Amino acid sequence: MNLQSGLLSQSRQFGLDLPDYPWETMVPFKSVAAKHPQGLVDLSIGTPVDATSDVVREALIEAANAPGYPGAHGTSSLREAIVDWFSRRRGVPFLDPDSVMPTIGSKELIAWLPLMLGLQPGDVIVRPATAYPTYDIGAQLCGAKVVAADDLDELDPAVRRRVRLVWINSPANPTGQVHDLARMRTVVAQAREIGAVVASDECYAELGWGQWDTDLVGGERVPSVLDPRVTEGSTKGLLATYSLSKQSNLAGYRAAFVAGDRQIVKDLVNTRKHAGMIVPSPVMAAMEAALHDDEHVRIQKAVYRKRRRLLLPAVKAAGMEVKFSDAGLYLWATAGMDTWETVRRLAEIGIVVGPGLFYGAAGEGYIRFSITASDERVASAAERLIATGNTLAGASQG
Repeated sequence: MNLQSGLLSQSRQFGLDLPDYPWETMVPFKSVAAKHPQGLVDLSIGTPVDATSDVVREALIEAANAPGYPGAHGTSSLREAIVDWFSRRRGVPFLDPDSVMPTIGSKELIAWLPLMLGLQPGDVIVRPATAYPTYDIGAQLCGAKVVAADDLDELDPAVRRRVRLVWINSPANPTGQVHDLARMRTVVAQAREIGAVVASDECYAELGWGQWDTDLVGGERVPSVLDPRVTEGSTKGLLATYSLSKQSNLAGYRAAFVAGDRQIVKDLVNTRKHAGMIVPSPVMAAMEAALHDDEHVRIQKAVYRKRRRLLLPAVKAAGMEVKFSDAGLYLWATAGMDTWETVRRLAEIGIVVGPGLFYGAAGEGYIRFSITASDERVASAAERLIATGNTLAGASQG
């Protein structure tokens, strides 16, 4: 055995036994879709394709001369900007600047939060029944048990007593479902009763549609777990995480933050100092600029609204039923057939989507359309779906 193969074998023996990245299974479907005469339309992963605002890019450039180490807690001006944004955009006033912290994207925090909170084997993490897979990865990294449930009352009493962390995802990925204030209050009350931390992943909150579209007359804000009407005056045991990837096209910057319980944030800052999990200074300056500028968010949301208005009726015209999808960048849809059969049929017309099974067993039968592709590609997908008539539904019934 040579040195290279020996090291490879050793890494497999001692490395973390994590599942393969699920999106690799989409390669064959992409190959099929790429053969379509009008080209492939990738509506699978929700990665932004539109330009980052000049306001943000200029701030990044101006801060590029950054020879010193940044601080794990973030600059005081960035933390003040986060506090101001929560008050202005989320209806969460009076946050303590010490209770917020920038993170290297929200996915990083989601994956490592259970370990940083000190969860151990035997502890239980609850995540939504249909959910982004990184919640499960976070449990695996610390050896905790993950349970899929939308209500703590669903749990066996013996399991419920071991719950240490409860994840909320509102607006949800992949379903686009929004928790109203009553639902938020219920989850918080249940978690506090057993002494569990509630972490709310809210990164699509600025992208509400219908009743949750604040750009329309009468539109309501998507509620935050830190809303005073939810917290009843105390953020103890509560965290909200937010990303600028979606609202500001900053996925490449890895720009996000967490806010809430002051003591938990203090402990996270200390752990991250030791681990070197620190947002670069130029990125913090870019975040600050983005948080102070609401106009670029409004403009980008209008772009997504246009794409959604093209794609939504086309999906329905193809015989699919759209569930939830009240906010965010996705349409959660079913043709009433097996997930992979739906994925295959859509690939044959050149459209690549996200399989619902990537988000747990409850996602069987569903697929996820993203609205983050270019205007031209979304329009092409809409034309193809409309041209199929009602064939997807007809196939499922035949």
